[in-house]
Amino acid sequence: MARKAEGNTPTPPTTGVTRSAAQLKALRSQIDKLDIQLVKMINERASVAAEIGRAKNEQGEEIFSPAREEEVYQNVIQANEKNKGPLSELSIRAIFREIMSASRGLQKVFKVAYLGPEYSFSHLAAVEHFGQSIEFVPVASIAVVFEEVDRRHVDFGVVPIENSTDGRVSDTLDMFLRMRHLVICGEIRLRIHYNLVANCEPQEIRRVYSKPQALSQCRGWLARNLPYAQTHDVSSTAFAAELAFKEKGAAAVASRQAASRYGLRILFSQIEDSPHNETRFAVIGHHKAGRTGADKTTAMFRIPHNPGSLVDALDVFKQNKINLTWIESFPSPQAKSEYLFFVDFEGHQDDPKVSKALKSLAEHCQELSVLGSYPIARSVGD
Repeated sequence: MARKAEGNTPTPPTTGVTRSAAQLKALRSQIDKLDIQLVKMINERASVAAEIGRAKNEQGEEIFSPAREEEVYQNVIQANEKNKGPLSELSIRAIFREIMSASRGLQKVFKVAYLGPEYSFSHLAAVEHFGQSIEFVPVASIAVVFEEVDRRHVDFGVVPIENSTDGRVSDTLDMFLRMRHLVICGEIRLRIHYNLVANCEPQEIRRVYSKPQALSQCRGWLARNLPYAQTHDVSSTAFAAELAFKEKGAAAVASRQAASRYGLRILFSQIEDSPHNETRFAVIGHHKAGRTGADKTTAMFRIPHNPGSLVDALDVFKQNKINLTWIESFPSPQAKSEYLFFVDFEGHQDDPKVSKALKSLAEHCQELSVLGSYPIARSVGD
């Protein structure tokens, strides 16, 4: 029997593994160097932003400029497209939202009121718009958001104005009637995905808590899947999650962030009846937003209670080739059987064409209020 030659024992094929490990180490080293460069450049940018803030203070200008921030977003999105970067537009916006939020915080720490508590959809919308370098102030109702802004206890407020499933948010429209001097200076279009969250099994659920609008937007799913559970209205989806955490046999319709906050399991995700569910939020403050070239205006008007009055008013937009994007009627608090109308239309109130149309519209109205012009928002969220 032949003996094996000494020294000819096969070596395990480790060359490929070793090369891969070395390559990974080199790539990580490259990442570390890039991170250091990024930190340096972000801090340089923040220093320039702080200088701009000081200049604005000297000139009496507002620190927060929605038009300028939208211009920054468009610049970096176009640069990303030009360079064919692997990051999506939403990712680029999220990164620069926090960079701008932190830079803005060096100039002034803004206070923003929203319908709380934390991790309600109003809170998520506020974070989406302003970033994390903000002092967020949760309040108990939409009316209190308006009051806090009006009294200047906060700089801005975030309120829901309409939902793609349920339509207008009456509490918000009512407050615009009461406080017409407040200005809409921005909008947020947040995709809404609801989850059934609990710390028990589905068959053990006897009560489902959520905000009335959330329960309404999931009523079909709840009827099919939890026919024996009672639904209970509460002030917010986040408070519903808190109740589901505290009570045995309780569940909530809430965001995944609220579920994480209270340590709840997501039993079922995306239970909303409409796959295109979206809520539009208004950012309210005291100062109007500048023009960007891609703006929207919100106005409210009251017309004579005569046949054809509404047709005459709306014809103004057709004659001036202005596209209406939203119209909503609302009962007038001043006269029985009369209505006010809320409209959104493309363009800024300082655009010559829009200014001309508003003057013409005023001739057909007993009352006209421009609630604000602001950059058109894109849908965001999960």
